[in-house]
Amino acid sequence: MSNVIPLEPKGSPAVSIDTMMDELGQNAKSAAHALGVASSDQKDLALVKAAAALRAKSADIQAANAEDVAAATAKGLAEPLIDRLALDSARIEAMAVGLEEIAKFPDPVGRELDRRERPNGLIISRISVPLGVIGIIYESRPNVTADAGGLCLKSGNAAILRGGSESFRSSTAILECLRDGLRAAELPETAIQAIPTTDRAAVGKLLTMTDTVDVIVPRGGKSLVDRVQREAKVPVFSHLEGLCHTYIHAEADPEMARAITVNAKMRRTSVCGATETLLIDKSAAASYFSDIVTDLTEAGCQVRGDQQAQDLDSRVTAANEEDWVTEYLGPVISVHIVEGIRQAVDHVNRYGSGHTDAIITRNDAAAAEFIDHVESAIVLHNTSTQFADGGEFGMGAEIGISTGKLHARGPVGAEQLTTFKYVVRGTGQTRP
Repeated sequence: MSNVIPLEPKGSPAVSIDTMMDELGQNAKSAAHALGVASSDQKDLALVKAAAALRAKSADIQAANAEDVAAATAKGLAEPLIDRLALDSARIEAMAVGLEEIAKFPDPVGRELDRRERPNGLIISRISVPLGVIGIIYESRPNVTADAGGLCLKSGNAAILRGGSESFRSSTAILECLRDGLRAAELPETAIQAIPTTDRAAVGKLLTMTDTVDVIVPRGGKSLVDRVQREAKVPVFSHLEGLCHTYIHAEADPEMARAITVNAKMRRTSVCGATETLLIDKSAAASYFSDIVTDLTEAGCQVRGDQQAQDLDSRVTAANEEDWVTEYLGPVISVHIVEGIRQAVDHVNRYGSGHTDAIITRNDAAAAEFIDHVESAIVLHNTSTQFADGGEFGMGAEIGISTGKLHARGPVGAEQLTTFKYVVRGTGQTRP
């Protein structure tokens, strides 16, 4: 008989938040032991069966999602957040494909990362192992339920998921598909659990569960990450907002610069890899900045800029200091005219979030200088910031983009959800 706590709306659990969360933690810790020694075949079977369940239950998931979207719309949720929340058959299929791709990757657990033999005959190996129990806190993107659950499963970690209240019904339906996969592979259902209440107090409890939770991954806006970093006693993989920049160097190819700029901003404005600030060298701006403004405005984007940008094109409205630190998540871009790489780098490092930044140039030395000096997790040359995505990196999916500098950085896939231990083998040696 399953001991999974059923998902319930806010206020309905009959037990206290502390009791409920302690039970989730203990269930996860027990499941983590089982997952840590599960075979690759078992884990992969669970992923494939979960993908099949997503397809089979697509209509149910979309029905649950329609309720979430209707409630969020009535509540006045911003359009970019509605876009993140919405699911259709194509997005559900993408989730299923993502799980199948995760299944195809080599098992990240049990790899020998290093091996050395000491003069005394001891053989010392460094072996990859799961982190244990991972708490994932995210906002209005229900697909994270599948991505995070799948990646934790592949890497042998138990997961405690806390999606946003706006996606509660959608995430519940997706979670049930993941449980179908676990059951089919004869793995504990408690390997992937969701907090069964939207009460924010449950998040506060999760952040302090040092006895059962090994790491917290926050995936959301600045206020969420700030709260997690402020309150957490459990180690945190930081996923800051995507204050991404595209820098058009003086020696950029104009047509390439125009195409990349529009894609980086407008392909999908609600993702964390969308460019929010365009930096452009003064000489390039004088030549074709108005063409870029035309491209952006025709695509439906509002352009804000500094005084130089406004002087070059009357369609540009005034940007202020707040614009340089704003993740718009919508069709708005800020523009700053710079004089050379150093000014561009200084702007990125001062105002950016350490997420993703790009340079467009035909000059390889200039590209190398930008790449060396920008302090971000992902730096690109001659391509769109929208490629800041675990799937595009060949990871199958991601649990988030880590902007911190410890352990995992950039797209966090299954491999990044492991740590290591040392295994020492001897033949009877004793230390003198």
